[in-house]
Amino acid sequence: MMQKTANDWSSALMNNYGTPAISLTGGQGMYLTDTEGKRYLDMLAGIAVNALGQAHPDIVEAVSTQIATLGHTSNIFATPHSVEVATALKQRFADGKDDSARVFFCNSGAEANEAAFKIARLTGRGRVLAAEAGFHGRTMGALALTGQPEKRAPFEPLPGGVDFYPYGDVQKLREIVEADPDGIAAIFAEPIQGETGVIPAPEGFLAAVRQLCDDYGILMIADEVQTGVGRTGKFFAHEYAGVVPDVVTMAKGLGGGLPMGAVLARGAAAQYLQPGQHGTTFGGNPVVLAAARTVLNTLDEKFLQHVREIGAYLRSQLQQLSRVSEVRGTGLMLGVVLESANAKEVVVAGLERGLILNAPSDKVMRLTPPLIIERRHVDECVTILQEILD
Repeated sequence: MMQKTANDWSSALMNNYGTPAISLTGGQGMYLTDTEGKRYLDMLAGIAVNALGQAHPDIVEAVSTQIATLGHTSNIFATPHSVEVATALKQRFADGKDDSARVFFCNSGAEANEAAFKIARLTGRGRVLAAEAGFHGRTMGALALTGQPEKRAPFEPLPGGVDFYPYGDVQKLREIVEADPDGIAAIFAEPIQGETGVIPAPEGFLAAVRQLCDDYGILMIADEVQTGVGRTGKFFAHEYAGVVPDVVTMAKGLGGGLPMGAVLARGAAAQYLQPGQHGTTFGGNPVVLAAARTVLNTLDEKFLQHVREIGAYLRSQLQQLSRVSEVRGTGLMLGVVLESANAKEVVVAGLERGLILNAPSDKVMRLTPPLIIERRHVDECVTILQEILD
């Protein structure tokens, strides 16, 4: 970022993000442009948000038409888009076979997890289990569910009743549950822990969580904020495990770049929230729903097959890079584990060479590119990374 822009940022905005390295002014498809006219290959998609890339013509048309027709209404009133998008999400959940499913629209992943936390409270049981090192957002309730003490400590006391289990440890989780089976309302789990370094749940773990929840009348809540909306090559990552959660939280890619979140719930969990118990002024407004409808219409099975295939190609190419010890994740949510703790330096070097990615930890680079990525973009990315790592 030019010095003037950096000074302008720091003189006007709070310091919770620090000062960004560059200032972006435009984008098209897989590429972004900064104030100097430099172009960057986007391998981050706004942290798994811009599912269809920048300025996708169908999203531009849908949003432009909608804002010119009907913008904000609040949830005092119904709109056709609300029912249409909610119905489309129901059809993607539980193979469309559970008509008890219902949807709540909000503005972000943190808001979705706040709503899920409230649903858990309304069961009448007092405790919620969440994973160590997990991340569910930075608002107070979502932060209470986040198993990262360094993020929680400055804001304590947080909402209580949350205990943490070792992610992926079925035996330890079972011990915690069986010590208080009637006191636990819900178990939160991410199919892949994104903010910790792209760590997938061990094989069989989500199925074991589902079984524990079935055995003891506990809600299984899957945080698919980062993994959902086709990011892993299936619409929901929990589909790979062959399970159906009671509640799913989602956001990021759902709005195609606009702020949108949602909660899907089924069975009793879909009926807990009643008028006056939860709400949002902006959630599910017609404009973001127009974008979401476009995203959902685009992500058909052929498109998801593309995500699986290009994700496999990206993984295979990344695995061949020097100084890479492991590539983990699924589809187009990948973590590149380096032999040395220099991931943040690689991110900086990438920016200098026109490549955008990020480092959730010292040894891990995270790649969550737009789902429209093609082989030529993969090759461009890998060539730049090889130059940096050699």
